[in-house]
Amino acid sequence: MLTKSEATTLPAAASRRPGNVLEVAALAYPVVLQTFSDTLMQVVDSAFVGRIGATELGAVGFSGIWLWTTLCAFFGTATGVQTFVAQAFGAKREHECGAWVWQAMWLMLPVIVVWTLIVSAGFESLLRLLGPTPEMQARALEYAEGRFPGMPAIIVGGIMTACLRGLGMTRLPMLAAVVANLVNVGLDYGLIFGRLGLPEWGVYGAGAATSAAQWTYVALMLVATLRPAMAQRFGTWAWRPHAGDLRRYFRTSVPIGGQWLLDMASFAIFSTIIARMGDISMAANQAMMQLLSLSFMQAYGLSVASGALVGRYVGARDLESAERSHRSAMRLGTALTTAVAIAFLSLPDPLIGIFSEDPEVLALGRPLLALAAVFQVVDAIGIIVGGSLRGAGDTRWPFLVQATMAWGLRLPVVWVAAVLLQGGLFGAWFGELVYISALNAAFWLRFRHGAWRTMRV
Repeated sequence: MLTKSEATTLPAAASRRPGNVLEVAALAYPVVLQTFSDTLMQVVDSAFVGRIGATELGAVGFSGIWLWTTLCAFFGTATGVQTFVAQAFGAKREHECGAWVWQAMWLMLPVIVVWTLIVSAGFESLLRLLGPTPEMQARALEYAEGRFPGMPAIIVGGIMTACLRGLGMTRLPMLAAVVANLVNVGLDYGLIFGRLGLPEWGVYGAGAATSAAQWTYVALMLVATLRPAMAQRFGTWAWRPHAGDLRRYFRTSVPIGGQWLLDMASFAIFSTIIARMGDISMAANQAMMQLLSLSFMQAYGLSVASGALVGRYVGARDLESAERSHRSAMRLGTALTTAVAIAFLSLPDPLIGIFSEDPEVLALGRPLLALAAVFQVVDAIGIIVGGSLRGAGDTRWPFLVQATMAWGLRLPVVWVAAVLLQGGLFGAWFGELVYISALNAAFWLRFRHGAWRTMRV
């Protein structure tokens, strides 16, 4: 049976002025908690592996970044399900919502299975080409081999999550993510160190634990999505492919995937520049990245909530409420990232010490965390605006702009700051701040311009 809150799918705060801060917060907080649980998988992997050594810590980060680069286009495409579901729900066509899960599955599942096999066969050659130290290459490959079996699960879970978020059911994915994360923590402890009667697999064990947790999440989401009450109301058993819907989904969602891929690929090259600075630099970078995720998860949760509400109100042709939802998300994002900035500035050593006690890593990490305090405030703006644009169906313009800036601005500026001017790790991240500031200003101006008001998916 659906709970009372799920039966309405709108938070109680919606009874007030549509698009208010409480409505956004009611949708966002479960996504923030889910994202925290998802992020915690990588954080726990890093925290456990960091106890083995700095090389192992850097390898987990480096391998994880490149694995995600090979996968992010598919995941970004999967998130497009939310736009179609939210707009159908807002237009009172509830029986059409669930079918979008299966259109996405038909389009993506065969491709991701084949792609996983290709990536697993070529990942060792990719690592050699990228050129980190031989020790880091070996550990990065071990971690990747543990992660390969879970790659299709990330996409399948992402499709079902996007559907439930489009309906406003953000608590179900949160609960599933919490359970999956508990599985990851237990298996990490057992498989990395050979505890709980499990084999001692080290870095490989961290990857295998994450794969098992990802399939646990898929199993729980299948139960949530396919239960009879959901099928009756939202048509989640409507599994047949429909050529017209497949074309619509492809046209709107693939630019999202392309945007994710081109941006992430340039970031992966950015990370490779850092990896070539040495294992200590990569370890400090990994510690900073995991701490930045504390801010990212809040901004991403707000972007999902804003996207769902913008999509819903665009579907209902209530454009003022759509814009109000976006503004509410931006206000919440500013408040939350300010709190994170204060923590970064006041507690650098204890925060970095979660991941490494190496004095060199701590010395590199202190100025990085000060820069991160500013970076994460600016980054949150673009994340939230991007979610609002996707909710309205404005996907192709952001794809073109982000692709252009990621390769035409990010990499040249990072190279000059880090290598040419010999700014090292700090210089690389300063260049990243320049790029993210320019990109987010473009996104903000795009939303203010209002082209999304005339979009149709």
